[in-house]
Amino acid sequence: MKKILLFLGIVFLLAACVPVEDNDVIEGDYTPGMYTGYYVQEEGDYAGVATAVVFVDENGFIANVYLDATYIKDGIPHSKKALGDDYNMRWRSEQIGVIPGGAEWDEQAEALEEKIVTEQGLDWVSYDDEGEVDVDAVSGATMIITELVNATASALEEAN
Repeated sequence: MKKILLFLGIVFLLAACVPVEDNDVIEGDYTPGMYTGYYVQEEGDYAGVATAVVFVDENGFIANVYLDATYIKDGIPHSKKALGDDYNMRWRSEQIGVIPGGAEWDEQAEALEEKIVTEQGLDWVSYDDEGEVDVDAVSGATMIITELVNATASALEEAN
């Protein structure tokens, strides 16, 4: 038994010492770095800017995404993500969504961030008849995410 364990130990040690060929490294679709994008939305009295920061790792994969939206209310700029529960979207999300207790804006944005990282981009995006992103594609989102997707697309264009 000791000889078998010794043999297996040597095999694992030798396997760990075998150099990895450059061809063995899987590469993603993007250029490593940090990229930013934005999308301006103006409708009636509403004006806001959706922003995206996309981090691409050394192998070309999307490692992290940070999404936010800023809007002006009473002459003061507000970050929807920073407002957290004070944005007060949970009640609406609970009414129209499938999330027990609803989800706040920042929680829904985080679900979208995770989806973009998991899917390594926006190829999964589909649009409804009104030209809005089909929100059902993102588990945990009930809000309109078109502006955030457009901001992300802008950042990813830079990463290509």
